[in-house]
Amino acid sequence: MTVSLPLRTGVLMSVLLLSTFSPLPAASPEQGRQKIGVLLANHGSRSATWRNALTDLEAGVRDRLLAVPGVTGVKTAFMEYNEPSIATRMKEFDAEGYTDVIIVPVFLTVSAHTFDDIPTILGRKTDPHSLELLKIERIERYTPKASTVIAPTLDFTALLKENIVRRAAALSADAKNEGLVLIAYGDAQYEREWIELMNAVGEHVKKELGIASYAYGWCGHIAHYDPQRTTDAIGHVLAKKEKAVVVPVLVAHDEMFQVKIIGDGIAAVPDHRRRVAYRPDSILPDPAVERWIVDAVHREASGLRATTSSQEGGR
Repeated sequence: MTVSLPLRTGVLMSVLLLSTFSPLPAASPEQGRQKIGVLLANHGSRSATWRNALTDLEAGVRDRLLAVPGVTGVKTAFMEYNEPSIATRMKEFDAEGYTDVIIVPVFLTVSAHTFDDIPTILGRKTDPHSLELLKIERIERYTPKASTVIAPTLDFTALLKENIVRRAAALSADAKNEGLVLIAYGDAQYEREWIELMNAVGEHVKKELGIASYAYGWCGHIAHYDPQRTTDAIGHVLAKKEKAVVVPVLVAHDEMFQVKIIGDGIAAVPDHRRRVAYRPDSILPDPAVERWIVDAVHREASGLRATTSSQEGGR
């Protein structure tokens, strides 16, 4: 006897049979896997020379970072003035399915930028001052889907001390008759930390090169970009010594700072051509900075992998 089923019932049975015997779609290879990215975040600048130094830094560490277990992407972001911004890069990491991103701040020491602004941009803090700054500077805020961890800044290593020793030594001709002058950007909110950093570097240079005295000055916003601060710091050293060795404590070369602000400050010193030794260079390029970045990413990635393994083991 033939049984005739209603059309709806027949269609439903066909669907059930297909679902029983048809293979399920294959899972994505990345599904459920940890995927770590690295973002080298810097201040940003209107100077192409400055920006190129930071993109060159990325190129110099890219292969070594991609060799870190779990790391599959490396990008550079500029906090302000330029694209790609931090928000732009984090959107890219999200679109590419990253679970974790290690933010490496390429800044000298603790500042409002590293402690407040970058976490606020990432949605990790709601600092009122930073929120107002982002609004004024038209810096986009974006809370990523990926988890983020921010690595320590440069002053947590001995790297800066050795960098300044090397650059000061290249300018020094007669250490016992010279004084060191360090000109850094500075930060009003974290001035104590910057002063501690300058003193630590100055004392280290004294010990290594035999330069008996040092002074420091600011050239950034805290000093209202005034060349006179550089002139004053040099004058402090020249009151005791015959010659001043001036070293810019700046991440990269920016014509506004090394040439205009510091350069004009030096030009105002009487007999500066004889009494001031200066080269408008910067911390970058430095292979030690590259090693510091690679080491920092190794540490942070190791912690992320351990955390993920622990969470998976507890399921």
